[in-house]
Amino acid sequence: MKLLSQLRTSSFQLALLYMVVFATSVFLLLAFIYWRTAGFMTAQTDETIEAEIAGLAEQYRGRGVNGLITIIRERVARDPNAKSIYLLTTDDFLKLAGNIETWPGGSRSSDTGWINFTLDSSVGWQGPERLARARIFEVQGGLKLLVGRDVEELTNLKRVIETAINWGMGITLALALLGGFLMSRGTTRRIEVINNTSRRIMNGHLSLRIPTRGTEDDFDQLAENLNQMLDRIVYLMEGIRHVSDSIAHDLRTPLTRLRNQLENTLIAVDNDEAREQVGRAVAEADQLLATFNALLRIARLETRGNSADMKVVSLDELVSDACELYEALAEEKEQSFAQSLEQGVMIEGDRDLLFQMISNLIDNAIKYTPEHGSIQVVVRRDGAGAVFEVQDSGIGIPDDEKGQVFQRFYRVGKSRSLPGNGLGLSLVSAVAEIHQGQILLSDTHEGEDPPGLTVTVRMPAYTGIRKRIKAAPAEQAEETQNDRSSSTETSSA
Repeated sequence: MKLLSQLRTSSFQLALLYMVVFATSVFLLLAFIYWRTAGFMTAQTDETIEAEIAGLAEQYRGRGVNGLITIIRERVARDPNAKSIYLLTTDDFLKLAGNIETWPGGSRSSDTGWINFTLDSSVGWQGPERLARARIFEVQGGLKLLVGRDVEELTNLKRVIETAINWGMGITLALALLGGFLMSRGTTRRIEVINNTSRRIMNGHLSLRIPTRGTEDDFDQLAENLNQMLDRIVYLMEGIRHVSDSIAHDLRTPLTRLRNQLENTLIAVDNDEAREQVGRAVAEADQLLATFNALLRIARLETRGNSADMKVVSLDELVSDACELYEALAEEKEQSFAQSLEQGVMIEGDRDLLFQMISNLIDNAIKYTPEHGSIQVVVRRDGAGAVFEVQDSGIGIPDDEKGQVFQRFYRVGKSRSLPGNGLGLSLVSAVAEIHQGQILLSDTHEGEDPPGLTVTVRMPAYTGIRKRIKAAPAEQAEETQNDRSSSTETSSA
């Protein structure tokens, strides 16, 4: 599978294109060398034959037919290996001299005078079959003369060159393919490192940075630019978060005082209308305090990371306790509230944080599901994971907004008329991240109206290996106190 993905990479395709261009260039070069080499050797053979013909013609002019016959016989006697081929015949092809007996088949007439034939028994050849090339012309007096050369070695040499070219092309293609694969593999590895790091950063690990090799090449420059961009983004995000957290922290104390004063006023006022107005003011103050407490809680969770007090927790028992707490609220809206809790599903986590996450999701399901709707809470084991799931038949979340609902203060358009501050799912996301969990949003009844919403939280199941990471004592004590004081205030967020 990795090989197939490697072959689909742009770097390998680029290397493959380079290989094709390189192989084509090598092929054209070798073809040119072969053409020039083979052409030169063939021309050299033809020149040798022409030189012998010229010598024989000179002998014929000086000594006549008898002298021509004599010189041919002398040359045959001096050439025991028969590199040169001779045949002199009369007009009716009766042999007068030469080292073959008859004319090669189909060669008694030729437009160019040049023929290629095989030396075998058909021409009276006594040795092994060999390839030959010759020229035919007529001598004055009706005689016919064939002068040629054995070109078996030349033909074998051409075959050797052709074989060498074929092997050379094969080796070139193989090396080019191997080089392209290795080059693209190295490039793909570096790109994969950038992609993997980028994916982890997108999943919330903003402290990660893309590693560099110190070579100052293009990839190092790209990594450095991305790292600088991430540093700037984190700096701006931290600035915004610090401002919002500071505002929430600074305003919580005066709001608490204001709320207490309003409550004292509520006790002291005798007028029913005034008591109603003060009561509404107290409720608004409580809502503001709940919002600020949720903001500070999310900030502490995001800052603390995995330093929560991890203990082995029975997820099904924890969900059962939360369901018992919210069943009465579902009964008030005449909703069907079902539970499917697999026993013995254990996880390692912070009990208070997990309870708040579970409570938030169940509370949201009840809040956004109309009367007579249905809600189902599920706990099950899925392989090495523990799954907590809440299904409802409420208004649901549009697909294009499912990725945005975990942002602070973000509210779906359909739910803006309902109470809430848009921080509940942000808190759920922060708790899930601490417990290495993943959240999936989907429609309960796809294609129907309303579609409902199914929230699935998958966390690693407890395997017997403790992974507790200790928090600073002072911070842990403060967190515990704050968690207990704000758990009920943020559960309806």
